[in-house]
Amino acid sequence: MSNQKFATKLLHHGHDVKSNSGTRAVPIYQSTAYVFNDSDHAANLFSLAEPGNIYTRINNPTNDILEQRLASIEGGIAAVVTASGASAIATTLLTLLRSGDHIIASNSLYGGTYNLLSVTLPRHGITTTFVDPSDPNNFIEAAKENTKVCFIESLGNPKLDVLDIEEISKKIKELKIPLIVDNTVATPALLNPIKYGANIIIHSLTKYINGNGTALGGVIIDAGKFDWENGKFPEFTEPSPGYHGLVYSEVLGESAFIAKVRIEGLRDYGSALSPFNAFQIIQGMETLKIRMNLHCSNALELAKWLEQNPKVRWVNYPGLSSNSQYLNAKKYLPDGQSGLVTFGVIGGYESAKKVVDSTKLFSLLANIGDTKSLIIHPASTTHQQLSEEDQIKTGVSKDLIRLSVGLESIYDLKEDLREALNYI
Repeated sequence: MSNQKFATKLLHHGHDVKSNSGTRAVPIYQSTAYVFNDSDHAANLFSLAEPGNIYTRINNPTNDILEQRLASIEGGIAAVVTASGASAIATTLLTLLRSGDHIIASNSLYGGTYNLLSVTLPRHGITTTFVDPSDPNNFIEAAKENTKVCFIESLGNPKLDVLDIEEISKKIKELKIPLIVDNTVATPALLNPIKYGANIIIHSLTKYINGNGTALGGVIIDAGKFDWENGKFPEFTEPSPGYHGLVYSEVLGESAFIAKVRIEGLRDYGSALSPFNAFQIIQGMETLKIRMNLHCSNALELAKWLEQNPKVRWVNYPGLSSNSQYLNAKKYLPDGQSGLVTFGVIGGYESAKKVVDSTKLFSLLANIGDTKSLIIHPASTTHQQLSEEDQIKTGVSKDLIRLSVGLESIYDLKEDLREALNYI
């Protein structure tokens, strides 16, 4: 059973029932700390001479099962879970970067991530150049001597642009820097960016992987394929003053990055995931494949239906044959294009707000990936902190409405939107 399929891994990977008292369900290890056998045992754990649990901010048995499962379904060597998707991004970047470093990023990032890179990190001396990701050459042209990271989303939110990860990764390899891909919207049920050259994968587990809107969480997954000894990352090749002189590349090899995230990133930034939330996320991800199939089919049918409504000016969904992203979607997302649909309405800004205020089944809130259908007007909410110019870059127009299409009857979803559109 060493070559289990995706659906099987979702249910079983990482949980050894014999070493967990025969529990069929993954248990919640709701403990902050763990008893050492003796002083030598404690010393060995802190020096990494042997594996084991020390303190839940760094590791926890429930979290460990979730980490193993997520790394397996994404095709990585290891993972670290965090308190949220935002903390996964911040911990990754702060582990890799220092003041004076530079990031290249796609300009179609989610508003919160865009704000982190454009406003918050510059206060720490870390700057970002945002580029149009539709041409992979733009990443090369934006590179500087101090560029250390490339950050993209596999499927932009809410722009819904499907990036050509394979071509982008080829360009980034020329720069000898890691390619970080936020794969939240696509999920590993639809896409594995590591197959196309990505080095680090990030997810907001809060979204589709948990799937029911009950728990925050994030994850950092290491492909284990980046050469940290290429001269650009002395933090991995020189003795670490933050961990008693450990040289990560020598001691941990391909696991150097993910180990540094855990023993320095989690320790110092403190973005630990609650074991209870880990348990909740494990329950949700067991049905990920089944749910994503219905999210995708409902979204595609709803997008086709919206195209025929006279109150709708435009519809954006990568699965539509008329969509500019259709060819990339066929390559990278052949099994479905996720559950997000955006569209614009006649009357612009005020009409869009009227629609989102008028739905009954679609809940107006700031989240995606729930089993229940969700709706929001990004220009007045999630992206309001951005300038109008930056909103356009991230794919947000004044009339844009974003749907996170859930698992309800497609008939009822159409009726709900039909009634809401009648108000304009």
